[in-house]
Amino acid sequence: MFTDHRSRFAAGVLATLPLLFAAACGDPTSSHPASSISSSPLFSTESNGSSGVAAGFTVLGQAAASCTDGTILGDVGTFQTNPPGAITLVRCPVTGGQHVGDAAAKAAFNAFVAQYDLIAPKVGDCDLAHTLLSTIPASTSLPPGVYCTGAALTATDVTLTLNAGGNANATWLFKIGSPGPAGTGALTGTNFAVLLAGGAQACNVTWWVSQAATISTTTTPGTAFQGNILAGAAITLTRGSLNGNAWAGAKADATGVRVGDVTVTGTAVVGCKSSGAGNGNGDGDDDGDKDHKDKDHDKDKHHDKDKDKCNQGVGNGDEGCDPGNSNHHHGSNDEDGGKPGDPGRKGGH
Repeated sequence: MFTDHRSRFAAGVLATLPLLFAAACGDPTSSHPASSISSSPLFSTESNGSSGVAAGFTVLGQAAASCTDGTILGDVGTFQTNPPGAITLVRCPVTGGQHVGDAAAKAAFNAFVAQYDLIAPKVGDCDLAHTLLSTIPASTSLPPGVYCTGAALTATDVTLTLNAGGNANATWLFKIGSPGPAGTGALTGTNFAVLLAGGAQACNVTWWVSQAATISTTTTPGTAFQGNILAGAAITLTRGSLNGNAWAGAKADATGVRVGDVTVTGTAVVGCKSSGAGNGNGDGDDDGDKDHKDKDHDKDKHHDKDKDKCNQGVGNGDEGCDPGNSNHHHGSNDEDGGKPGDPGRKGGH
């Protein structure tokens, strides 16, 4: 059965070998190279060097993206230009931009494909304890890790709880199906909710899907589907909420053709990207270092430029800076002698 009690899990696995992936995913703390890459957060540019380009896009489709009676927080884009590329919004407000086959959308889609290929299942990825049955028969809980199925994954009227155990940086990577042009494996969730516990973060959850992802979540308050969906084919979202990105159409067939649209109906989709709010250290990103590099995404024209420390004296006007860490190395002239009525040197130290 689908459980994190390893002895019982292994027994269920051995009884149903035809349903399972022959290779499996290791523990995320392992030194195995595949695990160390795969269990990294989706937008860690240090681990893959490309996915940050796509980080501003909540919805990405190969040719089409549509939303009816939903909401989308973030950008929407398609790889194809018009025609056949199209974005259709009916009673669906979008907070970001709309990009039909423009340079930004193409770059984002190509980065998505690169990430999809990078984390695709590989022989030796998963051990027996992290290999899932093709059905989630009952509500259960999983600790952080990398989990695989060799075939489709189906969940109906169940809740999956992801418990970080107090570690807000904990990650989950689900690899649904098999890779390659002939690979199969869809993700189908009907009244399927994913709950976060113990400090788990939705943007640290990734669902790699060989084929299509079809998710309908419950409308019960507080329930949602959590995580970024990277699908080889189409993504269909119905009702409820998705906290994560929906990127579709990464898999190429034997001739190199990709097909995969995103269809949203009645779902509130909240994308994953850095807040860009800064943390007061003056480097304009959300991590704790001072390197001006956001750990969640590369800066591009869709994101604010890193903000410098302020020179925020009276009369200096809007400096576009981060006021959280003005200091005497690059201080504000408030600190270095400026005062109301005598604001000091504009741009001074």
